[in-house]
Amino acid sequence: MKTALIRIGNSRGIRIPKVLLEQYRFNDEVELEPRQDHLVIRPATPTRDGWDDAFRRMREHGDDTLLDEEFPSATQWDATEWEW
Repeated sequence: MKTALIRIGNSRGIRIPKVLLEQYRFNDEVELEPRQDHLVIRPATPTRDGWDDAFRRMREHGDDTLLDEEFPSATQWDATEWEW
């Protein structure tokens, strides 16, 4: 598919047909990845996308424990002054 570059100030842009916007789930932001001889455009993924599933799998496999349990870092202030 060919499309024309359109002038936007000092930059250029492309019009992406509605069918492609829907097919690739493009919203207001995209990620651009320059490659050696082409440009990849993909939907922008939200920050922390998929973290909920990853944490759920960690819990299911018992991988959600603290790494420094053996070395408590509580100080006297932590024990007497800190309130949750």
